[in-house]
Amino acid sequence: MKKFLLLTAITVSLASCGNNKKEDDGSAISIDGSSTVYPVTEAIAEEYRNEAPRTDITIGVSGTGGGFQKFGRGEVAITNASRPIKEDERAIAESNGISFVELEVAYDGLAVVVNPENDWVDCFTVEQLKKIWEPGAQGNITRWNQIDPSWPDEEIHLFGPGVASGTFDYFTEAIVGESGASRGDYTASEDDNVLVQGVSGDKYGLGFFGLAYYEENADKLRMVAVDGGEGCVEPTAETVSNGSYAPLSRPLYIYVNSSSLENPAVIDFVEFYLDEAPQLLQDVGYIPLTAEEYQRERQKFSSFVQENTTQE
Repeated sequence: MKKFLLLTAITVSLASCGNNKKEDDGSAISIDGSSTVYPVTEAIAEEYRNEAPRTDITIGVSGTGGGFQKFGRGEVAITNASRPIKEDERAIAESNGISFVELEVAYDGLAVVVNPENDWVDCFTVEQLKKIWEPGAQGNITRWNQIDPSWPDEEIHLFGPGVASGTFDYFTEAIVGESGASRGDYTASEDDNVLVQGVSGDKYGLGFFGLAYYEENADKLRMVAVDGGEGCVEPTAETVSNGSYAPLSRPLYIYVNSSSLENPAVIDFVEFYLDEAPQLLQDVGYIPLTAEEYQRERQKFSSFVQENTTQE
């Protein structure tokens, strides 16, 4: 599955024929946000062409934080998010008269990765990861043997998501204990492919990003297990969905703007999204919710639509 992680808007032209749930009048749907959730939404949009061949879906990738900024200003109908909305982001939306619904669409694990030539580490404890990534580590924790004396006396070269990324927020909260608390002297990018390239090209590299991007590049990287207190566990579909890959398992979200419901295509697309996600997720490396959880999200969206549209 190819990934297009661009920091500009990507138009998915839905131009093949099929059966429509609703009249297809050539509507447009604007989406932005998380690079982690992007492959899920892009896969759904590609499949949706069979539902609405004249609908254009524009998918931007500006990170979870960037997506919430646009969402709060009413610039997009839907935003992809790899963490829940923050209070200040919620306040911006409310100040602009925007109400919304949060929908869980998948589970994801964060993969901690090293270069395949790294033969000294197979598992990190949460305490070790915190020692590497906490703000006080900047300029102080710079060599592998500072984490474990048996490891090489070589510089650690760190790669991770930028500060606008929901993955950055989630990792820092889970590992460091405070969302956004991190050392700043690392190679940061909102494009996970840049991080893959960085670690895969550096024997002393260490990075983290969504599990799906590791699976796309497993031939170039080596995944390291994480010990959250119950022993070393690697992220898999089972360990992520049952929560045993702790603390780096998380749900992924889309948020839908109430004003966008004036466009029937948005309602149709979100309903299609929740119906088709279980079948399409594994193709792009993510873990589906349970059938009961998807039913819960469908009911939540149905109630949201009823509350925010005029009933005839």
